[in-house]
Amino acid sequence: MLEIYMYNDFIDKCKLLLRRPDVQEELRILVKPLLDYIMVFITPYIYISLILVVISFLLILGIFILLLRGNYINK
Repeated sequence: MLEIYMYNDFIDKCKLLLRRPDVQEELRILVKPLLDYIMVFITPYIYISLILVVISFLLILGIFILLLRGNYINK
């Protein structure tokens, strides 16, 4: 029981520490270069994914149009 109380107390102290504006600013300064590096590394993959999504949408749209045309011709 004492361990759970100590753990909860530790978590509460961590939350209080992270709510301080100076700590938040230091975390932003620390994490910003890492996030910038990750974004530079991931950006080409994001563009490729978006291109594939657009191509997939166009193919599905084309299939839908072909199916609609086929139904009108058969009637």
